[in-house]
Amino acid sequence: MDIIKVKANSRTAAVAGAIAGVLREMKHVDVQAIGAGAVNQAVKALVLARGYMAEEGVDIICMPEFVDVEIEGKVRTAIKFAVEPR
Repeated sequence: MDIIKVKANSRTAAVAGAIAGVLREMKHVDVQAIGAGAVNQAVKALVLARGYMAEEGVDIICMPEFVDVEIEGKVRTAIKFAVEPR
């Protein structure tokens, strides 16, 4: 399964394009972010991606959840958005 990881300095348009591209191919994508800045960029990218897909007649939904991620031996809490067509 594809996971798009978003950072606080990620370009929202680029992330949105990646989300839309994976959705077109796989019909599902997970977007993961750790920290307030990263979650902010992820949400903005999801809004843009929804617009891109709406132009093609596809309505998408996202379901957020908390997930634990191990980074360099430490467990961090991330927010994962499961994205798929409605």
